[in-house]
Amino acid sequence: MAAEGLGEAGGGPELFCYGPEELVLRGVEWPSRGGAGAAVRPAWSRFDRALRDGWAERLRRGLFRYRLGRLPTRLLPGRLGLVAQLNVQRATERRRPQQVRAVRQSFDPRQFHFGQIRREEALFCLRRRPGSAGTLVAINVSPLERGHVLLVPEPALALPQVLTAEALLAGLEAVLLSAHPGFRLGFNSLGAFASVNHLHLHAFYLDWELWVESAPGEPLLPEAGLYLLREAPAPAFLFYCDDGAQVEPLAHRIGRVTGHLTQREIAHNLFATRGAAPEGPLGSRARPGIRVLLWARKACFGAKQESAFNVAVCELAGHLPTKTVQEYEGLSEASALHRIQQCLLPASQLAQLQRELVDLLRERPQLHCC
Repeated sequence: MAAEGLGEAGGGPELFCYGPEELVLRGVEWPSRGGAGAAVRPAWSRFDRALRDGWAERLRRGLFRYRLGRLPTRLLPGRLGLVAQLNVQRATERRRPQQVRAVRQSFDPRQFHFGQIRREEALFCLRRRPGSAGTLVAINVSPLERGHVLLVPEPALALPQVLTAEALLAGLEAVLLSAHPGFRLGFNSLGAFASVNHLHLHAFYLDWELWVESAPGEPLLPEAGLYLLREAPAPAFLFYCDDGAQVEPLAHRIGRVTGHLTQREIAHNLFATRGAAPEGPLGSRARPGIRVLLWARKACFGAKQESAFNVAVCELAGHLPTKTVQEYEGLSEASALHRIQQCLLPASQLAQLQRELVDLLRERPQLHCC
């Protein structure tokens, strides 16, 4: 059944309305682990319960392309603590990715889009307040991990896969609505391994810490919350905020940056996670703020090869989904970094882009974060 009208009264999923008082801004941290990979046992928020219960109910009903169990997972030896997971079925059972020709490719209603999903795949419509624009939260039927959902802003608008500040704001607030330190948000632009040209973000739970959550950042324009993260699988522009009132201006600043990249046809990936302050003390397990990492990278056009090691948002953040037992068992930090580095911009181009972005954000000094 097509999903026209999702989120509208009478025919769509239930509404999940929230206010700023539900954003979990304090007390989120990783528990001490008796051993690497110990399960996280947070106190779930109302958002977590709605998402996880709805996701599990769809799993019981057989609405996914495969039945996801506990994935084999290992930490790769090395300084970055890369997390490799084996998920064979995501490569073999998922929908065929679309052909991509440009970062600014027009929406094509003849191609698959999220207005075509079954109504049962929708969990709820996320709204900041009654009457505001809604964001559809739906299961990803080819999940990376348990709780993997898609955030689709107003599906009926048929927006292409170009990130907007409003879509990012909904995603960042979803991260803050969760009480789990491993609830992550991701965005792949066209040319950066987005599979569907219809505006969407990914969100999922990963019960493993990632180095990018706590690695120190070099200040570029700290009054705008902008840093450079070098100690990562790939250098990233890092935005940070630990004040709920500043999340919206932060989303708009990042939207200006991604808009600049899009206009220049520069492919990009974005990852948001609970994180430590970029200039804070090392070693703390507390995650008092939100980190948004943005990578500008070489574009890759055509159809994504599902059997390949495709460098998208997860890989850049240090979470490495693998598709064969051989790849999973043979992967090392050095081999992963070698593949990732092949997708990066030349150092000179990245340095020039850094200067452009700092100048771009200096144009509006009244917008401050934290």
